[in-house]
Amino acid sequence: MVRDGYIYGVSLLAVGFALAWATGNLAWSVAPLLLAVFFLWFFRDPERTIPSEAGLIVSPGDGVVTETAVIATPAGPRQRISIFLSVFNVHVNRSPIAGVLTAVRYQRGQYLNAMNPASADRNEQNIATVRGEDGLEVTFKQIAGLLARRIVFNPREGETLARGQRVGLIKFGSRVDVLLPAEAQLRVSVGQKVKGGSSVLASISLENSHGGLA
Repeated sequence: MVRDGYIYGVSLLAVGFALAWATGNLAWSVAPLLLAVFFLWFFRDPERTIPSEAGLIVSPGDGVVTETAVIATPAGPRQRISIFLSVFNVHVNRSPIAGVLTAVRYQRGQYLNAMNPASADRNEQNIATVRGEDGLEVTFKQIAGLLARRIVFNPREGETLARGQRVGLIKFGSRVDVLLPAEAQLRVSVGQKVKGGSSVLASISLENSHGGLA
C-alpha cells in the first residue's frame, strides 16, 4: 500500500473512534470509518509480473485505453496511447521501459475531465522521458483529471529506472498518456483494460527504434 493510504486511513479511523467515544453513539463514527476503508482500498499497491522480453513497452498505469492516435510533435510524428484511470483503478504509476530518466517537466494547468482529449495538453501534468540503452525513447504523462488534485513523481532526472518500476501516482480520477516512436507496433486497442507494469502496450524492433519524443 502507498504511504498515503496509511496516513488518510489511520487518521480517519482515529477520528471515527474518537467521535464514538466522545458522543457515546457509534453512528457518529460510520462516515469517517467508511472513508478510512475507502482510502485504504484506493491506495492499494499490488505486486505485478513485469514482462522481460526485449522491445516491449508496458502500461504506466491501470485503466482503460481511450485513444490510440498518431500525433505531430516537434520531433516528428509519434503514436499516442491514452489511458483513463477511474477512481476504482490502482493509481500507482510505473515506468513503461527500462532506461535513464532524461527529462522531467511539471506543467500547471486546468482540471478538465480526463476523458476530454483537450486534457492531454491543458490539464495539470507531469511529463517524463525515459531513454533505454538500445536507443528507444518513451515519454509518458501523468495528467490530472476532474477530481485529481495532486500528482506525485519520485525519481529525479539522471536516475536509471527498471521497466515496470514504481515512479509515483495521481490522486483520484486521472489519465496517463504514452508517446511512442511512430514505428512501434501497438498491442492494445480502444476499450481494452490494462494494468500498470504488466500489460504490454506496444513492441518495437530495437534495430529500427529511435528517440526524440517531445
